[in-house]
Amino acid sequence: MHISLARQTFSLAGALLILIAYIGHQLKWMDSRKFAYNAMNAVGSGILAYIAFSPFQAGFVVMEVTWAIVSVYALGRLWKTE
Repeated sequence: MHISLARQTFSLAGALLILIAYIGHQLKWMDSRKFAYNAMNAVGSGILAYIAFSPFQAGFVVMEVTWAIVSVYALGRLWKTE
């Protein structure tokens, strides 16, 4: 199976966004209740969810779609409180 360079680059960007947020939270220089953390998770997981649909990878789709929904929900809650 051949995966284009653009698709690989796009998926790498999504993974990096999630990893930067995760590492930032673990090292205590990002707060999980702040916009930047949740935005990075929402965008990163949204990208990876899109990538997981073609070719369809059930476990990956479930994980990334759920991750994106929870992150968008957290962003919505932040939006309401500000």
